[in-house]
Amino acid sequence: MAKQDKKDAWVDLLPEHARKYIQGRRLDEVECLLADLSGIARGKAMPAGKFVNQDFFYLPLSIFAQTITGDWLDDSLATSIEPDLVLRPDFATASAAPWTADVTLQIIHDAYDQEGAAYPVAPRNVLKRVCALYEELGLQPIVAPEMEFFLVAPNTDPNQPIEPPMGRSGRRVAARQAYSMSAVDEYGPVIDDIYDFAELQGLDIDGIMQEGGSGQVELNLRHGAPITQADEIFYFKRLIREAAMRQNCFATFMAKPIQDEPGSAMHLHHSVVDMKTGKNIFVDSQGAHSEAFLHFIAGLQNHMPEVIALLAPYVNSYRRYVRDFAAPINLEWAMDNRTTGFRVPVSAPEARRVENRLPGMDVNPYLGIAASLACGYLGLIEKRGPRDAFTADAYDLDEELPKNLSDALDLFDDASAMHEVLHPEFARVYSAVKRLEYTAYQQVISPWEREHLLMNV
Repeated sequence: MAKQDKKDAWVDLLPEHARKYIQGRRLDEVECLLADLSGIARGKAMPAGKFVNQDFFYLPLSIFAQTITGDWLDDSLATSIEPDLVLRPDFATASAAPWTADVTLQIIHDAYDQEGAAYPVAPRNVLKRVCALYEELGLQPIVAPEMEFFLVAPNTDPNQPIEPPMGRSGRRVAARQAYSMSAVDEYGPVIDDIYDFAELQGLDIDGIMQEGGSGQVELNLRHGAPITQADEIFYFKRLIREAAMRQNCFATFMAKPIQDEPGSAMHLHHSVVDMKTGKNIFVDSQGAHSEAFLHFIAGLQNHMPEVIALLAPYVNSYRRYVRDFAAPINLEWAMDNRTTGFRVPVSAPEARRVENRLPGMDVNPYLGIAASLACGYLGLIEKRGPRDAFTADAYDLDEELPKNLSDALDLFDDASAMHEVLHPEFARVYSAVKRLEYTAYQQVISPWEREHLLMNV
């Protein structure tokens, strides 16, 4: 194929919003991205002319053996000699990077070994594997994520507490103003940039609102296929950070960034569609809960403790699970009850769904969605019934979740059936990386310890 023909063919593979963004302009750069275990964007940026003339590029396998602190897992020959993986673009994910100085596109890539097999530790491949298991049953899972995050004042000293941002009024934005429109208006310029960036990137926003924390925002996405939704969250995290920095503040997706404020969740709404009929399998012909719906919920209840290490992946994540503080502490399910771990929202029968309220916003979106769907999948396979729907305040019940990352990893390590769903090699590497992170955290002396123990014990 001639060079110009190849360039034209490449552009034809792009989604409409990406073609529109570069139309009549000189494309300078392509950012070739993929998410590591933490959900951080890794990859390469290259001149557009070079990208056009190659079908793939290489990155070392060890990027999936890196902790959030930058340490490296070195537990096998594969990680120590750092062989290359082959990264191939998924052109359907091409999207503008409108905050850059030059005309730039970003494209998510998939990771393969040198024999052409999907690398099982790559988070996007983990989610693809779980979706394929549903497809083998003739089913298509549907998810609708809710993203909560904080806008905060710039924090360049990790020893200093996080503070709310300054609003347009010149005052620190207030807490406990859930759903307040005036509170959202305080950081309206950031919201405006989020909307503008999202439109240029072809990303749909279903709504933005003020949450209960000081500077805490919730952004809702429309329902869709799991891989597409995970890609969008991956992109949204990046664009929200860029929009915030434009307005001299930070956006943080930490599960619990501010003491005495609520944490940030990534609630996941799940439904499942029969691929032949297109109907929601969570309702029967009379519009009532189906057996499949109850099996799915039972899967969440029976297997969710095994994957808390994926839904709450850092030491900070467990600060969010606090009684009476807008986050679940157990595995009850209920109709329209926000105190339970699993909530069934009010909806028409065809929109019947269950909301998993356990994931924190610090989760890798690919792994969070994969883990939640994996629990539901095992429920559909096992066909067990759930507990009775809870009808009171679930905060009055005992806590059922692991207290820290180490305990959560112990549960994950023993979950052999879950490992088969996600992939045993992924499970091995993920656990080893997270234990290395936990060991590093255990070496850190906190301000609380210095304040209360230094001169008193």
